[in-house]
Amino acid sequence: MEHLLLGAIAGDVIGSLYEFHPTKDYSFTLLHSRMMDYTDDSIMTIAVADWLLHGQPFTLPSLADTLRLWGNRYRYPHGGYGGIFTAWLSRKEMGPYNSWGNGSAMRVSSVGYAFDTLEETQRVARLSAEVTHNHPEGIKGAQATAAAIFLARTGASKEEIKDFITREYGYDLDRDYKDIHATYRFEPSCQETVPQSIIAFLVSNDYEDALRLTISLGGDADTMGAITGAIAYAYYKEMPPAIHDFAWNKLPDDMKDIVTAFDGMCG
Repeated sequence: MEHLLLGAIAGDVIGSLYEFHPTKDYSFTLLHSRMMDYTDDSIMTIAVADWLLHGQPFTLPSLADTLRLWGNRYRYPHGGYGGIFTAWLSRKEMGPYNSWGNGSAMRVSSVGYAFDTLEETQRVARLSAEVTHNHPEGIKGAQATAAAIFLARTGASKEEIKDFITREYGYDLDRDYKDIHATYRFEPSCQETVPQSIIAFLVSNDYEDALRLTISLGGDADTMGAITGAIAYAYYKEMPPAIHDFAWNKLPDDMKDIVTAFDGMCG
């Protein structure tokens, strides 16, 4: 496995074209050099990883500072930031705003890799969410995503991952993918994004298949790509070299530095 965070980042980059141009076609164009780029999802993924690298003890003020550092360094990413989060980036005195949006889940992948126990993973995932997304659904979405990554990377089966997430977080993961695909539309909430993203992983055969399944649901494609991509990479432990290189080459050097340093921290 190379560059752990590219599981999420590649999903974000590939999904970026389809965030505002949703597709239901599984055979969508996978790599488009001009129309695809990293978005706020990758920037915030990098920011959380930077916090884990340098933020001990892990506190909400240090996380807020790190998110603002990266968000203000890259102020106008492909696709842009959400409106309230944009205000939060600009106002240091602004605290969490009770969001249930899926931003907490798309940025959490590093937490799934960084710790030796599921309990610590869940604890830090809560922190990573509640700095902004302190609604119970925002916290749950981040914790479920991080827990799925932890379980995937530590050898759990898909059935074990499904059972734990269902039991711990109450998501219905028994829904048929085809039924979801038939009616699903753009939805920015954790509660209507994270379970669907996990289901796409559960029915996938490999990393690329997982991305195609989640992006072709026609939803919040970059964020769902980041969520499903992170879990799938932790589980399959490989992605096609063309996807890896495509995503890697999109990143500026300071982001690559964090990705590489995080790989080193995780051994």
